[in-house]
Amino acid sequence: MTTVLFYILGFIMLTATLLCITRRNPVHAVIYLVAGFFALALMFYLLGAPLAAAWQIIVYAGAIMVLFLFIIMMLGLAPQETPEGPGWRRWGPLVLLSASLMVCTVLLIMQDPAAGKEIGDFYLAPQAVGESLFGRYVLAVEMVSFQLLFATIGAYLLGRPLSKGEGQ
Repeated sequence: MTTVLFYILGFIMLTATLLCITRRNPVHAVIYLVAGFFALALMFYLLGAPLAAAWQIIVYAGAIMVLFLFIIMMLGLAPQETPEGPGWRRWGPLVLLSASLMVCTVLLIMQDPAAGKEIGDFYLAPQAVGESLFGRYVLAVEMVSFQLLFATIGAYLLGRPLSKGEGQ
């Protein structure tokens, strides 16, 4: 059952990512990307990495997507065209992806692969992750944080309205 669930989650993740790439509305693209991140988090949990699954939801599906939405709003990106046709053509893929993610989550909860077993040596303790992030890899963590800061400043500078004296 876990193998079937893994392939279903993989299909959901690929479909959500494909829908993210093909959408003209940037907010819809971000929502599809969040659905793909949730599917990836469930895959991490299924593979025995609950800490990585939690980070995937907290950091990527939460914080990074809020940053993307902030940049979209700051740059004033609007959809290129208004969608035509019935509402199910616009909302159908999102409803289908969300419903299939919920079904996979319920199946994963009902058939927990780690239930009743001891935690193996392959599980990474949060303390070991913290020690490696802020010990051995502290320079890399700081470099990534500065890159995010520079990207935010760049988005602000690109999105702000020009005053009359600045020119083109």
